[in-house]
Formats: sequence, structure tokens, C-alpha cells
Amino acid sequence: MLDAFSGLIGAISNLMYSYILIIMLLAVGLYFTFRSKFAQFRLLGESIHVIGEKNDNDNSVSAFEALMVSTASRVGTGNIVGVANAIAIGGYGAVFWMWVIALVGGASAFVESTLAQIYKKKAPDGSSYGGPSYYIEAALHSRFLGVIFAGALIATYAGGFNMLASFNLVTSLSSYSFYDQFMMGTTNLVPIVCGALLAILVGVCIFGGGKRIVKVTGVLVPVMGVLYILMALVVMVINIGNLPMVLGNIFSEAFNFRAIFGGFAGSAMMQGIKRGLYSNEAGVGSAPNAAAAANVSHPVKQGLVQMLSVFIDTILICTATAMMALCTGIAPSEELTGAPFVQASLATTFGDIGPYFITFALLLFAFTTLLGNLFYCEGCMNYIAGHTVSKSGKNIFNVIAILLVFVGAQLSFGLVWDIADVLMGIMAIINLPVIVILGSTALKALDDYVAQRKAGKNPTFKASSIGLSGKTDFWN
Repeated sequence: MLDAFSGLIGAISNLMYSYILIIMLLAVGLYFTFRSKFAQFRLLGESIHVIGEKNDNDNSVSAFEALMVSTASRVGTGNIVGVANAIAIGGYGAVFWMWVIALVGGASAFVESTLAQIYKKKAPDGSSYGGPSYYIEAALHSRFLGVIFAGALIATYAGGFNMLASFNLVTSLSSYSFYDQFMMGTTNLVPIVCGALLAILVGVCIFGGGKRIVKVTGVLVPVMGVLYILMALVVMVINIGNLPMVLGNIFSEAFNFRAIFGGFAGSAMMQGIKRGLYSNEAGVGSAPNAAAAANVSHPVKQGLVQMLSVFIDTILICTATAMMALCTGIAPSEELTGAPFVQASLATTFGDIGPYFITFALLLFAFTTLLGNLFYCEGCMNYIAGHTVSKSGKNIFNVIAILLVFVGAQLSFGLVWDIADVLMGIMAIINLPVIVILGSTALKALDDYVAQRKAGKNPTFKASSIGLSGKTDFWN
């Protein structure tokens, strides 16, 4: 039964990413890249400036805190395990296609998060909330589609992604000698014990509420990211002689079209795009939920912040993983996938310390991912209910989410990845056409922002300036 379900989910995943999402992601990303006049490149410096702005409302989230929540969700176990899998299955060229999906996806991330800011809703305490469900209903007048998207997000983040984060953490332990020593008959006890401990740890945190999630991720994400990138730089310097070969293989294998079209499911292009999307989530519709909570003077500011988050995730952290894995000379293969691939690579440089470092990084990545994901789910539950979900309702959901963290640690490699990919794909298939339909609104806001900056002003926004007078909660 489970094997049949696993086969079905795998077939759906291959169909979605071979024929639907690969076209949608690149087409939408390129469309907004040209329509925005390459905003993800020309306004990159501006995005760095924006995250330093102070928040004047204690009840709302600052631009920096919103960046940390969205980055906590983006920067997760996929940055280690997902990248390693893409390289192991698709080869060196998968790294190039991860870069491509991040560079063009930055434009999609900018548009969806700007829209979330424009159509955000006002809470009784003056703070804000929103996301794709809200801009779908406000602009397209379809609460039904908004509910469908909210349900897909909850299933993806509380189910698919959180199960995967738990699984990826446990797989990092499989490279240690003790892993196969804790057996009860044919059952390995390590996934059971580790899944239970991780579930308990998450439970202790999430029952503290959303504000605690923001504070915890705000501390852990920067530390986690900086340490990881520094380790990658050390590996690259020590193995500098291999760097030209690695870069050459990345570009040459990316355009091996005979390999791409001969076996597309395992090709560099498909693996790079699939794992790049899982890592940076550009266009999926997740980050707008955090973007809508930010207190900024102009919606474009938060669009720029979320665009920067995509670059942090893929261009910096995913590249760090790729360089750590490839510069050490360990050849990618389908037999050595996931965390053990990166651990084996680091062991050649740092000995026993390397695998321990990856396990520690995965623990931090998994933990912040789990917290950031559940932050998104709370807002979508409120949207579906039409009001703030009661405390008992939240507690029931939290218990289910905690149980799924435990379940994820027990699943098989193929099944847990395919579930996450399919659920994420459903979100993207809904969100991408919506942001194309509404894209002109975000681009008008961008023009308004740029004009004010050129005039030497700190941009402020009025909905009437782009023809939306009376249609928003915050900007009238």
C-alpha cells in the first residue's frame, strides 16, 4: 500500500516538474525580470539599505524581522540535503540551474511580496497580516481560490516541509557508526528517538506563540548563515586547486542537452530547478505571509527585502553547500546522496569535525525551518476560518504539526521528498498565474518608489497614486 502511494506521488512529481512548473517558473521569472527592468539586479543595493530601517510600531514586525522569518523558512535543510541530492542525481550542472532559478526568481519574489504589502489587512492592535490568500480575494474577488491556496500552504508547510526537515536531520546521523547499533529486531530506533526529541523541542517553542517564533529565528538565522558560509570559504581556500575544475564542470554539464532530454527526471536542469525552488521558494507564495506583517512606509520596501532573501538563500548558502561538497574531490553519485554526501566531503578536509559540523548546521536549519513554517500556517488558518482561530483550535493544530514532525523522521527518502515537492508545486501553480494577473499593480508601485527615491525622498505610499484608492486597509 505504502509502495503504491509512493509510486503515485513520485509520478505526479515528475509530471509537475517536467512539463508544468519548469516552464511556469522560468517564464514568470523572466517576464517580471524584463517588466521590472531587472529590479533584482539594479536595486540590490537598495534592498540592503531597506533592511536597516527602524520599526516605529512595537506591535508590528520590522522589515528585518520579516526577512528573518522568511529566510528561516527558506534557509533550511534543503540548503544542505536538497543541494547535495540535486548534485548527486543531476551532476555538477544542477548548481547552474539553481543559480538561474534564484536570479530570475528574485523578480517573482519581489512582485508577490509587494502585492502582499499592498493588500495586507489591519489587526485590532494596529499590526498587519496577509499573504496570497488575501491578495487573491481582494484583487480577484475569489475567496474560494484564497481558501484553496491557504489549505495548500498549511498542507505544504505543516505537513510536507516539516516532515522533510525532520527526515533530513535524521539522515545526517546515518553516517555515524552508532546509527545501526540501536536496533530492535529490524527496526532502527535512531529515527524514532530523534524524531520524538525534535518534536518535543518544537512543541516547547511553538506553544509560546508567534512573537516568540520571530525572536528565536531573529537570533538563530544570522548566526547559522554566517557560520555556514565561513566554513564553505575555508573549504574553498584549502582546496583552491580544485575550484577551476568545479566551476568548469558546473557550466559545461549545465548545457549537456543530450543528458537533459535523454533522462529529464534525473537531469541537471530538472534537479537544479526543483531543488532551487524548494530552497528559495520564489513564486511559491510563502514569503508574502511574512512580508505582509512588516511595518514599512512603502510596499516596495518589503518586496526588495524578500528579493534579497532569495539571493541569501540560493546564491550564498546553496552555493556554499555546493562548493563544500565539490571542491574536496568527492565525486557526486546517486549512491551517496543527502547529508552523507556533504559530510563525506568535509571529512576529507576536517576529519571527524566535518560531519559533526554538518549535523549541527542541520539541527539549526531544521529547527528554524520548522518554526518559520508554522508561523505561516497560523495566518492561513485564520483566513480559512474567517476570524482568529481560538486557542483550543491552535493547540489542536500544533499537536498535529508536532506529530507530523515525528512521522517525517520515519519515512523513506523518495516518499518524503516527493510529498514536499508535489505540495509545494500545487502552491506555485496557484500563485504564479495570480501574480502575473496582478503584476501591473506591483510594478506601478515600483515606479512610484523609484520616482520618489530619485527625488531624494524616503518613499511613502498612497494607494491612490496607482489607482487603488479605497481598496486597501493601510494605504488610503
